[in-house]
Amino acid sequence: MTTITGFHTSDIRFPTSKSLDGSDAMNKDPDYSAAYLILETDSPLTGHGFSFTLGRGTELQCATIELLAPKVVGLKVSELKSALGKIARDLVSDSQIRWLGPEKGLTHMAVGAVLTALWDLVAKHEDKPLWEVLSDMSPEGIVSLVDFRYIRDVLTPQEALEILRKAEPTKALRKEKLLREGIPAYTTSAGWLGYSDEKMVRLAKEAVADGFTLIKLKCGGSIDDDKRRLRLGHATIAKAIAPIRVATGEHVQNRIIFKQMLQLGAMSFMQIDSTRVAGPNENIANILMAAKFGVPVCPHAGGVGLCELVQHLAMFDYVAVSGENDARVIEYVDHLHEHFTTPIVVKAGRYQAPTAPGAGGEMFPDSIREFNFPEGAEWQR
Repeated sequence: MTTITGFHTSDIRFPTSKSLDGSDAMNKDPDYSAAYLILETDSPLTGHGFSFTLGRGTELQCATIELLAPKVVGLKVSELKSALGKIARDLVSDSQIRWLGPEKGLTHMAVGAVLTALWDLVAKHEDKPLWEVLSDMSPEGIVSLVDFRYIRDVLTPQEALEILRKAEPTKALRKEKLLREGIPAYTTSAGWLGYSDEKMVRLAKEAVADGFTLIKLKCGGSIDDDKRRLRLGHATIAKAIAPIRVATGEHVQNRIIFKQMLQLGAMSFMQIDSTRVAGPNENIANILMAAKFGVPVCPHAGGVGLCELVQHLAMFDYVAVSGENDARVIEYVDHLHEHFTTPIVVKAGRYQAPTAPGAGGEMFPDSIREFNFPEGAEWQR
């Protein structure tokens, strides 16, 4: 029986600040980075997860992951799936580490890295991509993954079951459609704040030619710059769709804040992030709450590896939770996918459903070595 025997972390940083990829009003010179975790077993099977960071401070995220990862050493891989609800609650509830949050920031993101690595093991053990593992679970099994503390006032286990049972009869049809057609994407690759107008226009035209119908442009540097950058018809579009609907959530730190925003009607689109909260388990809670309120989930996916991870959650949402929704899209950026063993595939502006086993976050060993900070070859130049 395959058992988790140990782990190691890596501080992996990509020098994206050189080209200003990822730049916006608050994050002017990000180095896309990952506090990367590998769970080792007594077999060739390994589980991979990470927290996304912007460079300096990644060592703090690695250290926080190292405080939590020992808790899963000794677990049997074949028993993980049925226990992942309890494991998630136990990781979040470590009182001494929880005090540093609670349920937000470094500690909560560290829980997410550990849980993502565990789900990666589960999916590889079952020889399925994570979206399919989750979609194939029974409604009762999915509900067992959710921590309902602090959200029962808007979503009870029984209500979650009803949402999932309603979607159950047509899951197989949506799985077939997903594999055939994928899910629409919107791209941010053209709109980073540090790009010149000329580069932004060129990339926007290329994105449209590649099949994208939605483009995200960063703003907030200065009013004059925003007015100039958004002459691509933004005023016309805004008037045509007034009142403008709000998409937000990529920095929301836990299910509790999402709950409050949904209660207040503060969002028209929920932008979950795969590494900001406590991993797939908490994002399942967020997806179920969004379904209760009728709010489409349109995930955030900039950064390194976020596209690879969050596509599984969006596809699970489509197949097993909210079903058909013309407003559903997943963010796409064209950076750093070459470092992953199972990179995303986007064709004609649509994410194609991955079929490789796992949660999608495994990097090539050569990439880990080259961009490991500070001793990797990239950081010795």
